[in-house]
Amino acid sequence: MNFQKEIQINTEAQTAKRGLPAALWALTISAFGIGTTEFVIVGLLPTVASDLGITIPSAGLLVSLYAIGVAIGAPILTALTGKMPRKMLLVSIMLLFVIGNGLASIAPSFITLVLARILTGLAHGVYFSIGSTIAASLVPEEKRATAISIMFAGLTLAIVTGVPLGTFIGQHFGWRATFIGVSILGIIGLVASLLLVPKNLKNGKTASLKSQFKVLGNKRLIFAFLMTAMGYGGMFVVFTYLSPILQKITGFQESTVTFILLIYGIAIALGNLIGGKVANKNPLNALLWMFAAQGLILLAFYFTVNSPVFSIVTLFLLGALSFASVPGLQLLVVQIAEKELPGTEDVASGINIAAFNIGIAIGSYAGGMIVTSSLGLASTPWIGALFLFVTVLITIYSIRLSKKNI
Repeated sequence: MNFQKEIQINTEAQTAKRGLPAALWALTISAFGIGTTEFVIVGLLPTVASDLGITIPSAGLLVSLYAIGVAIGAPILTALTGKMPRKMLLVSIMLLFVIGNGLASIAPSFITLVLARILTGLAHGVYFSIGSTIAASLVPEEKRATAISIMFAGLTLAIVTGVPLGTFIGQHFGWRATFIGVSILGIIGLVASLLLVPKNLKNGKTASLKSQFKVLGNKRLIFAFLMTAMGYGGMFVVFTYLSPILQKITGFQESTVTFILLIYGIAIALGNLIGGKVANKNPLNALLWMFAAQGLILLAFYFTVNSPVFSIVTLFLLGALSFASVPGLQLLVVQIAEKELPGTEDVASGINIAAFNIGIAIGSYAGGMIVTSSLGLASTPWIGALFLFVTVLITIYSIRLSKKNI
């Protein structure tokens, strides 16, 4: 206990000097593990299908049911755990995450593996909904979006390093080894949370579960959730099929594509941090320009995809914009909930996390339909751009709504 107190005192001293607390890194480490387990399964689908004797479409349920666990479970569990001390809840979530991945690593059947994925998805949803509000509460008001972006950097770093490494491990040592590795990441995140996250975190004013549904009746929050789902969905129309696009249309070799995806991931990480800083003062205005730029870059990719040089330049810009909106969207939802429905901040944040995952499902499904239709793989960029231009219109309307509420 004394050791933990010393760490907390040192953490507070560092916060005073640097402005950003060490507790943020505990959140980032956990986010890295959670992000890895969410996306790594895509690279492991053929291996899992072969080992368990199922079809690849059946194995695809491990992706969609995980997203359902996040989208449905996050708001409900966030509301049910609203009165629980934040640090205790954070540690409990990471324990659930470790158990879910541990169960996946020893799953004797496909059904058991599905249940393990749903369990982990529930942990994912609650973690990012309360993690955003915890990150925002650790810093001064003018640095809240930056704090959220640092936490979400763990998710983006998972795309850069965790997913390729996890896929490599799964292909060479079996998919179960990947889940063991992710469980170890979860344990590291759990220990970091125990040591670095302060005990005196404020609990929001928690309303009853029934009253939380007021969040879904708030017009400004509904449009914020639509911005999240449509903006993220537009990105995943292309992101889901980026590798085949680069190989079949641009003409890159598989080994080169791996390197390009690494560059893309680095751009995502940079964009996330820059997006957080830009969104600190006025998230709505920042989001408008981000969505507009992302839509234009997606449209440009439709024309540059045949050029190896220009496609890489376009993809770097697209990567930088892909996750730049995440901290701004989370901050916007928290701000609206604080102002119009006090006590529902965590639940509103949880529903926004659900909206991200609904966006993933919609974007991936739309991309699949485009690829199998007469439009083909090459049309995914301009279809994704349409999603973003609709998001721009939603954002413009949201700005008008916000001005009416001043």
